[in-house]
Amino acid sequence: MTPDPRRWSVLVVLCVALIVVALDNTILNVALPSLVRELNASNGQLQWIVDAYTIVFASALLVAGSLGDRFGRKGALQCGLVVFAVGSVLSAFAGSADQLIYTRGLMGLGGALIMPSTLSILTNVFPTDELGRAIGIWAGVSGLGIAIGPSAGGWLLEHFWWGSVFLVNIPVIVIGFVAVALVVPTSRDPAAPPLDFAGFVLSASAITAILYGIIEAPSHGWSSRPIVLAFAIGLALLTAFILWERHTPHPMLDVRFFKNPRFSAASVAVTLVFFALFGSLFFLSQYLQFVLGYSPLQAGLRVTPIAGVLIIAAPSSSVLVRRFGTKIVVTAGLVIVAGALFLLTRATVHSGYPIVLATLLILGLGMGIAMAPATESIMSSLPPERAGVGSAVNDTTRLLGGALGVAVLGSVMRSTYVSRVDAVPAVRLLPPAGLAAVRASVGGAAAVAARLPPALGRALLSLANQAFVDGMRRAVIVGAIVALAGALVALIFLPARSTAAPTPSDQADQPLVGPPARPISADGEPRPVLVAAFVLCKDAGFANLDCSAVVTRGATRVAISERASLDGG
Repeated sequence: MTPDPRRWSVLVVLCVALIVVALDNTILNVALPSLVRELNASNGQLQWIVDAYTIVFASALLVAGSLGDRFGRKGALQCGLVVFAVGSVLSAFAGSADQLIYTRGLMGLGGALIMPSTLSILTNVFPTDELGRAIGIWAGVSGLGIAIGPSAGGWLLEHFWWGSVFLVNIPVIVIGFVAVALVVPTSRDPAAPPLDFAGFVLSASAITAILYGIIEAPSHGWSSRPIVLAFAIGLALLTAFILWERHTPHPMLDVRFFKNPRFSAASVAVTLVFFALFGSLFFLSQYLQFVLGYSPLQAGLRVTPIAGVLIIAAPSSSVLVRRFGTKIVVTAGLVIVAGALFLLTRATVHSGYPIVLATLLILGLGMGIAMAPATESIMSSLPPERAGVGSAVNDTTRLLGGALGVAVLGSVMRSTYVSRVDAVPAVRLLPPAGLAAVRASVGGAAAVAARLPPALGRALLSLANQAFVDGMRRAVIVGAIVALAGALVALIFLPARSTAAPTPSDQADQPLVGPPARPISADGEPRPVLVAAFVLCKDAGFANLDCSAVVTRGATRVAISERASLDGG
């Protein structure tokens, strides 16, 4: 078969479409303090602004990939760009924090359509011998998001208003849409399975109900009727989802994957580290700007060092795996992540940036060395023709882990912050509106303090800053404990050496949970570059990216000829 002569031009176009989604969350994190000041967003609303995107993205991921396979990947990509553009414009001009929550959800839907389509198209236009290099470039571009996002967001916030972090997407999307129409070929999978809309509705509803209970509990009380009802509904819907997926002939999520201890243990370990990572990074921009007093640009630049460590550590982890094995390396990486979070508990109102820098560098190291072998362990535990769906499940659990991290750790922080503020009798003497603003967030307290006499304002600001740091300290302790739990799961259940999935010819004689044989590349040698590229793509982008598009038939070539053990064993 003659390779598509436009394939490298197609790669450039797909990278343009990809960079928009890759930048989104890293830019937003720097803008969170601005949303407090300009939209009077409370801590709970900030959590929803972050999680609305992630919930919709994760919930729609598998269905969106199937839509592209069934009806055309080029059309799905263009539709995703349009939806993302509309969501960006509506977000930029949102008149309230609640409105921004809904428009962020719309952006998540656009992102879910964009991401599977880019990789699906890529795997269909490149021949096998060039596919690894093409995906490496694709992944490298996506990994730029963490490096560019914080500093770009900080620069925009210093020169324009907060909505510019969303409007910056529009010119890129317009260029991408036109280029897709002119360059990208149309393709679809004629054997694509039917869509599982029931599974999508059940899973999205269950996730939303559970996260509502977690995020809103500090405001209503953990034992209040709305919160208990939310948890009950969420668990009931989650149970219904699992039962439906076990019995429908075309499930969105094949729950049998989790019978394989390698797949389930690695997924749990990765989910828990993203829980800890997302939840902790949620606080950092607020801590840098509100407590330490940095501008948005200064704060953005101070978050970027983690990118350099990730880019070095992720591909270098293969050396450690060859010497010590997957179990030890993944466990050690999660322990390092936990250590970084414990270090962050040393941060105070006056401790300055050095502790934050050390935390970010250690976080990047731990995450980088753990994620590559964990991802390889997940993918090598599945047969090749299931690689795409398995990858999508892997990415979905990471996204949900991040969403839960923001929800749970954010709620721990909010509960501590409010209790510390309420413990001071003088605060309750404030007018109702002022008291509500102080209890809502440290940014709200700063706004109230600015309107008080200087001495009272300084006292209130000092109280709020200390309450925020106390809440952050408790939250990162919880995050560190969760990361240690992930390390324990990896230590107990992950194999010392990863083994690959069975080939199609072996599958009939081999159970899903059985130990398969190791694949090799076309030239007889393991080729870890593709795996490392995927890891850089997803981990440097903080799991904001997915690889579910390899569910396509064309991507089976990747699973068979390119996927290989990072440890060579």
